[in-house]
Amino acid sequence: MNKNYTIDQLQEVASEIIDSASSKILLFYGEMGVGKTTLIKEIVKQLGVDDVVSSPTFSLVNEYVSNEGESIYHFDFYRINDEEEALDMGVEEYFDSNNWCLIEWPENIKNLLPLKADKISLSANEDGVRSLKVNQLSNNSTT
Repeated sequence: MNKNYTIDQLQEVASEIIDSASSKILLFYGEMGVGKTTLIKEIVKQLGVDDVVSSPTFSLVNEYVSNEGESIYHFDFYRINDEEEALDMGVEEYFDSNNWCLIEWPENIKNLLPLKADKISLSANEDGVRSLKVNQLSNNSTT
């Protein structure tokens, strides 16, 4: 999927991502400030979470529970020092849980990423429009 969108189209974009996902592991790539957390907040909302969603920048992971009792994990690996830190927190168990895992800065744990995931690349255009590209990965390559 390739799409350009504005903030007014965020609900539609989030819905399309959920509906087209080949996996419950979503990898969000993009520069700081491009809108990764904003998009994740909308996805989490559409998955049935009523709680306030925020970026887990310092805690590395936030867990949310949907109205149906499903756990949703939001990771932010921006400040991670090395992959060992992610292993120590049990990241592989989260990935194997069959719950939604929404991951910001996955390039910082590239050797730990699951074999099957959806790569979501975001970029900002000068006019405030965001560009989105979704690729389904079948191995841990992030290219």
